[in-house]
Amino acid sequence: MSDPKSYFAHPSAIIDEGCSIGKGTKIWHFTHVMPGAIIGENCNLGQNVVVSPEVVLGKNVKVQNNVSIYTGVICEDDVFLGPSMVFTNVINPRSAVIRKNEYKKTLVKKGASIGANATIVCGIILGEYCFIGAGAVVTKDVRPYELVLGSSPQRR
Repeated sequence: MSDPKSYFAHPSAIIDEGCSIGKGTKIWHFTHVMPGAIIGENCNLGQNVVVSPEVVLGKNVKVQNNVSIYTGVICEDDVFLGPSMVFTNVINPRSAVIRKNEYKKTLVKKGASIGANATIVCGIILGEYCFIGAGAVVTKDVRPYELVLGSSPQRR
């Protein structure tokens, strides 16, 4: 477990044992960091964020309010996750079928930005410094520096 003195966590945040949190990171109201999560230095996790087991966030990742980062997601350094954006981790979820062994990996490369209320379907790669517009639905890989709006693969 990380040294609690090296990062800030609001008293309402839940930080489970067995996670790693980098120096200078700030974790705000009602956020939950689960065991096995790795959060880099100088990150900022907004209000009502969930970081699931085995998630990896690089350095200087900014997570806005109401974002759940599920197992299988890796965000490299300098990534921006806009308010209420959504990651998935199962292609065909069903309430009555356990699919934990089918989680797909999603890689968000260095410097990528994901706008508010965007949905990122699992199993894809978002390239370096790409920009996902607010409300976009991304179902395919995005190239480095690419702008994606609407429902992919609309490209600009």
